[in-house]
Amino acid sequence: MGTESILEVIVKIPREVDVAIAGKEVTVKGSLGVIRRDFWHAPVQITRLDEEVKIWSGSKRKKDQACVGTISAHIRNMMKGVREGFTYRLKIVNIHFPITLKTEGRKILISNFLGEKTPRVTEIVGDTKVTVVGDDVILTGSDVEAVGQTAANIEQRSRTRRKDLRKFIDGIYVYDKE
Repeated sequence: MGTESILEVIVKIPREVDVAIAGKEVTVKGSLGVIRRDFWHAPVQITRLDEEVKIWSGSKRKKDQACVGTISAHIRNMMKGVREGFTYRLKIVNIHFPITLKTEGRKILISNFLGEKTPRVTEIVGDTKVTVVGDDVILTGSDVEAVGQTAANIEQRSRTRRKDLRKFIDGIYVYDKE
């Protein structure tokens, strides 16, 4: 019981990525943009060494130590996003009425869903780019959380309610994540 438990994770910084740390705010710059996250709520310490980021917690609580792994995963995703980006692919599935999807500014309009007269509207989160090709919807961006939340918004707005789901499979569904 007398051993002090310090958990630390070291994340290597790729050459084409620049990382700046101010307190618990991490800024990652790369060829695809800049992502800034503030981990003010987490009971961890974040420091930059030469070519790596060190995330550590001196606490013995399992919850606090779990935050170390979570934040290191966030930082790795930020580095991957500004280098390679993230792509989600969604498929428009319609049996009863042809669904049309349009973008207007920062909004997505889902028209003629189950024959409805008014379009269903959802938001595009962050710097996510939306492309509609036939019955495929392609979401791309550098922030995995923004791209994933945009995909979730589209799926939720095209959800069928109060119908027999064995017959009414209409909707827009995620089928691939890169």
